[in-house]
Amino acid sequence: MTTMTAQEALAAYEAARHRLPDPVTATSAPRRVDTLAGLARDFDAFFLDAFGVLNVGETAIPGVPDRIAALQEMGKRVLVVSNAAGFPQDRLLEKYARLGYDFADDDVVTSRKALAAAVGAGTGRRWGLMVSDGMPAAEFDALDHVRLRDDAAAYETPDIFLMIGSATWTETRQTLLEEALIARPRPVFVGNPDIVAPREKGFSLEPGHFAHRLADRTGITPEFFGKPFANIYDIAFARLSADIPKSRILMVGDSLHTDILGAQTAGVASALVTDYGFLAGQDPAEAMAQTGITPDFILPSP
Repeated sequence: MTTMTAQEALAAYEAARHRLPDPVTATSAPRRVDTLAGLARDFDAFFLDAFGVLNVGETAIPGVPDRIAALQEMGKRVLVVSNAAGFPQDRLLEKYARLGYDFADDDVVTSRKALAAAVGAGTGRRWGLMVSDGMPAAEFDALDHVRLRDDAAAYETPDIFLMIGSATWTETRQTLLEEALIARPRPVFVGNPDIVAPREKGFSLEPGHFAHRLADRTGITPEFFGKPFANIYDIAFARLSADIPKSRILMVGDSLHTDILGAQTAGVASALVTDYGFLAGQDPAEAMAQTGITPDFILPSP
């Protein structure tokens, strides 16, 4: 698996800033809190990123399953709001249960769902799917589609390309896609804007990484679904009771460019996790100064 360092990942996000929403200028310094327990009175709904907040790779972050269960027992609405486009919903629910979390189907909102809502039935179009080998297309199966692998001919027929999962994406496939788009420009929908995701060792390269590379080479501007863009938050808001105002919603994440910037785009408060995920072992103050993106709260651990 190809990976990046934290500094390389931060630089990659900064290089793509012109395709991301603008940050909201902070009016005060972030408030430091030990864990989410210290914010339970301030908010009625918690939107949680997955990688770097609930888990790192295939491991739950210590103590977090119990803290999330405590929030749920208090009657708080707790949703996973994640750019986990590569996995069908049933596999995500199985994973979270295995890690010790209790989430219902409606509790998990992903960029995959935002992408599927935009695609709809896809009638009358041919779709090219970047889906990890061995992973079911699930809700995209009904589309007239071809999976993008190593056959150059597969890149010629689609009317639209969907970038969903990149676990088995290769430089050969990236080159085939870029050359096909140079030869005949077509729309590109990206189901995961993340450039990287934190794993046990380094950061894996996600669809956003390949989408920005594609845009730089071809001049085609992809359409992104997921954080930091508003489309995923529209789905999350629809899962909440109408009596929960945005002022009582907190987005918790480990990434300035997706979670914190996304919260600002959506008009909700944000909390940055610093000891796990993207910023683990890094200086969060330096990262905030470099990016100009500042959360409302800073938490060492969720």
